[in-house]
Parts: sequence; C-alpha cells; structure tokens
Amino acid sequence: MGLRLKFNLLLFFTFIIGVTVTGFIADYILYKNAKEEVLHNAGVIMASAIAVRDYTVSEIRPLLKRQQMRKFLPQTVPAYAATKAIDGLQKKYPNYSYKEATLNPTNRQNRAADWEAEIIKYFKDNQDKKELWDTRSTVNGQILFLSRPIKIKNESCLTCHSVPSAAPATMVELYGKSNGFGWKLNEVVGTQIVSVPMTVPLARMQKAFVFFMISLIGIFLLLAIVLNLFLNLIVVSRLKRMSRVANDISLGTNNNTDFNITGKDEVASLAKSFNRMRRSLSNAMDMLEETTGNFTKM
Repeated sequence: MGLRLKFNLLLFFTFIIGVTVTGFIADYILYKNAKEEVLHNAGVIMASAIAVRDYTVSEIRPLLKRQQMRKFLPQTVPAYAATKAIDGLQKKYPNYSYKEATLNPTNRQNRAADWEAEIIKYFKDNQDKKELWDTRSTVNGQILFLSRPIKIKNESCLTCHSVPSAAPATMVELYGKSNGFGWKLNEVVGTQIVSVPMTVPLARMQKAFVFFMISLIGIFLLLAIVLNLFLNLIVVSRLKRMSRVANDISLGTNNNTDFNITGKDEVASLAKSFNRMRRSLSNAMDMLEETTGNFTKM
C-alpha cells in the first residue's frame, strides 16, 4: 500500500466522520432556527390578537353600548373581534389561524376540539403556566401552535357568562341559554391558540441543509486535490527520485550521483543524510579497491 493511498484512506475516513457529525449538528441548528422563526411569528400573531381584544374592550364596546340594548353585536366581544381580525390573514396565509377555544362556549364555533381540550386541561392542572407551545401533524403538514390560558380574572366577564338571567337579553336571544354560562372567577375556561404552518420554514431549512452539505463536500474534494498535489510535489516525487538513485547505488550502476533535493524540510534532511552515506560508502569502496590492489601486487 503506497503512501498516497494510505494518506487518501485516512483523509476519506476523516471526511466521512466529519461530514456525518457536521451534518447532524447542522440539521439540529437549522431545525431549531426554523422552529424559533415559526414560534416568533406565532408570538406576533398572539400579540396582535391581544391588542385587538384590548382595543375592542376600551374603544369599540363603549361606543356600541346603546345599540347593544336593541340588538346584540358580536363585534363588541373581544374574542369575536380578535378572531375576525386574524382571520383576515388567511386570505394571504391560508394555514395561519387563531382561535379562542373553550369547553363551554357561548358561540358553538368556539367549542374546543379534542386536542384543544387537552391543552385546556393542561392549563387547569398547571395554574402557574402562562404559555404552551408544541408541534402537531395535520393533513396540511406540520403545524406549530402557541397557546395561552383564558382565565376569568374580571368579574365583569361573569355578567355574560354566570347565569342566563344576568346576561344581556339580546345575547341570550341570539345564542340561547344552554351555552356559555356557569363560568366562575379565576377559572380556566379555555385557551387562545395560534397555529402557524412549518411547511415553508422546513422547506427553506432543507434547501439550506442541502446547499451546506454540497458546499462542504465540494470544499473537501478541493482540499483533497490540493493536498494530493502538495503531497506528490513535496513528498512522493522526491522520495521516488531518492528511491531510484538509492536503487542504482545498491546495484553499483551509479555511485557518483547525489540526491539533488533542496530545502530545509525532513525529506531534504533525509536526502543530505543519504548523500553523506553514499559518499562514505564510495570512499570505503575506493579504499577497499586500493587495498585489494596493493595485496595483488605483493
């Protein structure tokens, strides 16, 4: 097995290990960044929904208070306003969604699905938790959701959700008496959920990963070619010349040729040592021939 082959085998196995480890690390970092990007987007949507809720309570509801006495206006309900505002995003971003899911909603459209009910149960069991996020698989791909508990902290909320007799008559007329009542102060009744698709960020992550790995392999191949050229120029070709001269000397066909190798590296030092050894051997052979000739004359 030649020196070049040994070197390339070592380089190859080092490359395999390096690329494998680097690939795992790159995949982890890129996926983590993609998830953080989606989580950030979900946080922005959640903040927007909360801003719409606050605006509805402080600005819209007081303006429509008189009209509420004649007809109940869902636009004065913070949950309705926030949901409708975020629904506008779906025209451009179809798989983005916002929902205020409750176990006992006034509007049946807000009734929690099974997976949403599990989130509500989590917040009920963990009253200190203010936020929960996770990913789930759907027919449209992987979805990241960000959720926050809906907890009754203001007694004014119980006006519409304690008992039907205390609720505005126009609201009871619109939604009936069987839903959205029985809520209690400091009770977790539902959850705000923002769902954001991970399809696009994951696709970008995959493209970035493939580009990175191709670039890494390309750099390695270029490095391997350069190293092989230097290995051949600095080591292999010089050793081959030394080997040919040493072979000629050993066969006695060329005893007067020095290794013509310049430099201050190890190969040059080895060549100088061989040159000294060749001269010593040549001198010894000359002395031996001279001594043998003298004995013959005697």
